[in-house]
Amino acid sequence: MGGNRRGERLGPAVPIAPGARVDKFEVFFDLVFVFSFFIITRATAANISGRQLLHAGLVLAVLWWIWVVHSLVATRIRLGEGYVPVLMVIAMAALFSFALALPHAFSDPKRGTAGPMLVAVSYVVVRGVHAFLYQHVVRDSPQERRQLRRFAPELAASIVLLLAAALLPPLIDDPGQAALVRDCLWIAVVLFQYATGFIVGTWGWGVTSAEHWTERYDLILIIALGESVISVGVGGNLLLGKEVTWSAVAAATLGIVFTAALWWAHFDFVGPAARIALHAAEGGPRVAMARDAYAYLYLPMIAGVILFSIGSEEILHQVTNTSEGGARRIEGPAVPMLFGGVICYLAVNMLFQLRTLHTITWTRIGVLVVLAAALPVGQQLPALGALTLVTAICVALVAVEVLVMSDSRHALRAAVFEERTVHERNEAAWRARWHDFEEPDDPTTP
Repeated sequence: MGGNRRGERLGPAVPIAPGARVDKFEVFFDLVFVFSFFIITRATAANISGRQLLHAGLVLAVLWWIWVVHSLVATRIRLGEGYVPVLMVIAMAALFSFALALPHAFSDPKRGTAGPMLVAVSYVVVRGVHAFLYQHVVRDSPQERRQLRRFAPELAASIVLLLAAALLPPLIDDPGQAALVRDCLWIAVVLFQYATGFIVGTWGWGVTSAEHWTERYDLILIIALGESVISVGVGGNLLLGKEVTWSAVAAATLGIVFTAALWWAHFDFVGPAARIALHAAEGGPRVAMARDAYAYLYLPMIAGVILFSIGSEEILHQVTNTSEGGARRIEGPAVPMLFGGVICYLAVNMLFQLRTLHTITWTRIGVLVVLAAALPVGQQLPALGALTLVTAICVALVAVEVLVMSDSRHALRAAVFEERTVHERNEAAWRARWHDFEEPDDPTTP
């Protein structure tokens, strides 16, 4: 009996408490996703084309599905306790290998299968670790075990399709046909994964801690926005010994400002209000909101961030690599990707608001119309002019919402302050119990 208790203490899994927050190991694990977003952005920016964007979207979707499964595991067990960190480090190494192989996932099939095979094998390892941990969590719940088995076809199909995408194209003589088969197999992986989430439904699942779930996804969105900041630095080429110019500094400053405005657009009001909405929901509606708003809608939001990151990087690159600097009009897809990424981010954020708060603000609709109308204008402006235009629109959105939504923002902050105060008061009362126990008398004391 003592051995069983000792085994339970050591792991491999410690349950998540209803009021749990994100632990330090989860943030540590996210470093691999930082690198993954970086790789996707760099690989796409190196050769911007329609097919390259398709490939970037496919690898991002598969990577995001790994994140969704990872977040489901993290809602049930503490990733930094017991033996779980050992398994998660294995998953981190596999995910790091997955990210390293992503630029080669769609390389010429005649050059070999090393890159695509590494993608498939790494995927198997990461999903295997997650499946093992979740199986351990639900071992005493027949209902959840049945629900987990309903996801088994998705896991098996994803592995088979990724392996087929690595092994079949080299067997096809026609390069165009081989590339088409590979793309179709990846598309099938994505469709199978995300359709499964709707087909299986919410029955049998639960979100133990709404605080943990919302914080987890907010952190990954901040990571994606951080990638936008990195793109500004990479596009400036300042780390590569390029001379610092006023136009480069101005362009970099504008890139930081409009990224900060997009951060504000979500985290000032919509994000905190959605967290309260998820707290208020219970049972199936809570799981459905967690799935729709966070697991699914965050993906196109992050895709929008990556798009405008690539656009701003390309603009910064041209500013610092031409004699005209910011006075030269930008050719190519940089400006459409910049404006299109911002439009995608804000449009999906509006859908997120609709799904969680059941409201739509006219300011968001208005800014989408303005951005769409400003795109052809931005294409005719010099580099600094295009960046200034998109920055001015984003900052104007923030300024207008601060004024128009003043009462709602203050009410939200008052509610959050009251919530935190009550929570701290309850925690203080609980901790006070520790002082209720008198220390035993020291038998050595005379």
